[in-house]
Amino acid sequence: MRFILARHAETVYNASARMQGHLGHTPLTRDGIAQAEAMGAGLLAALGHAPDVDLWTSPAGRTMQTAAIIAEHLERDFFDFRHDLRLLEIDVGDWTGRHYAEIVADIGPITCPERRVFTVPPPGGEWFPAIAARLQSWLADLDPARDVLVISHGVTLRVLRGLLAGGDPYEGVLLAPDAPQGTVFDIHDGVETVLHQGTGKHSMRSV
Repeated sequence: MRFILARHAETVYNASARMQGHLGHTPLTRDGIAQAEAMGAGLLAALGHAPDVDLWTSPAGRTMQTAAIIAEHLERDFFDFRHDLRLLEIDVGDWTGRHYAEIVADIGPITCPERRVFTVPPPGGEWFPAIAARLQSWLADLDPARDVLVISHGVTLRVLRGLLAGGDPYEGVLLAPDAPQGTVFDIHDGVETVLHQGTGKHSMRSV
């Protein structure tokens, strides 16, 4: 089974360093639209026209807007994408919608810059084992005979990639390295390669 995993393109919240989490819709910037176009072109080159893969996305507006652009490149119907809440980004709880700098000013550092990872659980949100649990549930429901293309989020994909291809132990999960917005990974038999290198930011300031 082959997993093609894509991190959504840049949003207005990413650009202004505001926390998104489970917010329903935060639209793409012009740079984000360009990133999504590049992702679609890269996926077309790798997978060909109308690839026979199952399409999945989180129900967040930013993933669906990215998916709509990719679908046009691949000549697949956008409505073939299945939406699943288990593919949403980390729930940042009380931090949702707030500027990263404002949160840090209130409570101090919340990330490790070297690993680009939260070091403080979001109040009222979720933590890494909960993300892994929902992703394991989603994986268990897949048809193992079908390859999948998934449009999801930075933290969620780091946990999913850890489940599929391994990573560094962190807070009870295996966490894959961070990657810029617009990056696409190809995982097959536990081996991960970069299918398309994104041009967005490496940032925990606006997940």
